[in-house]
Amino acid sequence: MPLPQKQLYTSEDYWNLPEGQRAELIDGQLYAMAPPSFIHQKLVQQFGRMIGNHIADKKGDCEVVPAPFAVNLDANDQTWVEPDLSVICDRNKLSDRGCEGAPDWIIEIVSPGNPKNDYTVKLFKYRTAGVREYWIVNPMKKVVLTYIFEGIEDVNIYSFDDEMPVYVFDGLTIKVSDLL
Repeated sequence: MPLPQKQLYTSEDYWNLPEGQRAELIDGQLYAMAPPSFIHQKLVQQFGRMIGNHIADKKGDCEVVPAPFAVNLDANDQTWVEPDLSVICDRNKLSDRGCEGAPDWIIEIVSPGNPKNDYTVKLFKYRTAGVREYWIVNPMKKVVLTYIFEGIEDVNIYSFDDEMPVYVFDGLTIKVSDLL
């Protein structure tokens, strides 16, 4: 749910939120973020571990960064998001403030309080900003939607018991039920 509005919020408002208050700035609107649940955090940690191990085993250059981590998708003053997990393969995008530009792969774990943002608002933002792969993991329904935005675009729906191929990393598949 959006926080009470003034005309348009900017990066300055985002970076000056009160200590401990988390929000995302999307197209000039601030969206409050509720504290994550245990299953949410466990999935973020397990996805991060699995992906990080794959990168290390392949001696890759990508970085796996969990939230809270700021991503300035369009390098503008009105959009800063905090994906649950960001995989960034261009280290030039990394700064002290976060990621300047689109990560290669984003994973969002759906929270009961605000699923609309993951399925609509962020889906559009991530696609248009140049994210190559986007996963929406829904622990309540035990399904994962995977979106490929590069080349021939594709979308798939998987259950937590399915082996899901990772587009940005050849040879990596993930079965969510193995992470729980």
